[in-house]
Amino acid sequence: MKVLASGVFDLLHYGHIRFLEEAKKLGGPDAKLVVIVASDETVTRAKGRPPIIPEDQRRAVVESLKVVDKAILGYKDQDLDKVMKTIKPEIVAVGHDQHDIEDEVNRLVAEKGYKTRVERVGRFGPEDLNSSSKIKRRIAEGSGKKP
Repeated sequence: MKVLASGVFDLLHYGHIRFLEEAKKLGGPDAKLVVIVASDETVTRAKGRPPIIPEDQRRAVVESLKVVDKAILGYKDQDLDKVMKTIKPEIVAVGHDQHDIEDEVNRLVAEKGYKTRVERVGRFGPEDLNSSSKIKRRIAEGSGKKP
């Protein structure tokens, strides 16, 4: 069974690893996990600033994880329909904060009849270090600089 997950994966942390592990488990023992890593352009558009780690390096780091079978860069136009047609996932795993992706996949399933279900994966890790933004903030506080 093919499972699709996505994210920015800037400053890879424990929450990312647990998200990907749980995503793959959704597909059963023979699951293949494909991960879409957001492009620099997409991150900049969504967050108003570029990621710290460039897209090619973020993709390579994610793909090097044992749990990941394949990692690809996201399309700059964020065309989820194109992703669904290309990857053909049976499951799309979304993180606790990926409501837009969940809504879009459900819309495409209803409109186009994709045989895909959306599964939500919970939050992992200590509350103060479970996101790249919080880690960046802690680093900035330690250095006396603002993030």
